[in-house]
Amino acid sequence: MAKVLVIQGAGMNMRGKSQIEIFGTHTLDDINEQIRAYAEGLGVEVEVFHSNIEGEVVNALYDANDRGFDAALINPAGYTTGTGPLRNAITQVKFPVIEVHASNPTSRGTVSNVLPVCKGAVYGFGVYGYRLALEAVTKLV
Repeated sequence: MAKVLVIQGAGMNMRGKSQIEIFGTHTLDDINEQIRAYAEGLGVEVEVFHSNIEGEVVNALYDANDRGFDAALINPAGYTTGTGPLRNAITQVKFPVIEVHASNPTSRGTVSNVLPVCKGAVYGFGVYGYRLALEAVTKLV
């Protein structure tokens, strides 16, 4: 069974509370519940992590690396355009990282600075994008 870390980035705790016209009414808890259901259906073990602090996200990636995780999905949210240590951490872990966005940030003029160091990305399919990324992981590991 593949073991996958799902990282919810900065501001994801505000989903369903603000910018509803872009991101919809699903809260972070709703999203994470759906991810867990998708994972169960695919036979994938997931651990979900959220932080508004980039260093904690970096530490979570390193910890997952040390604990033998097979992959990570990241919705960088507020870290999408950052240039901090997150990018470097993604290059240092031994597993593939897939960037996931429920919306399509590119359609709003946002260019991801995280994507170039990821294995791939899934954009614009709502919460279902996490399922697509989890399916991809099952083919990679």
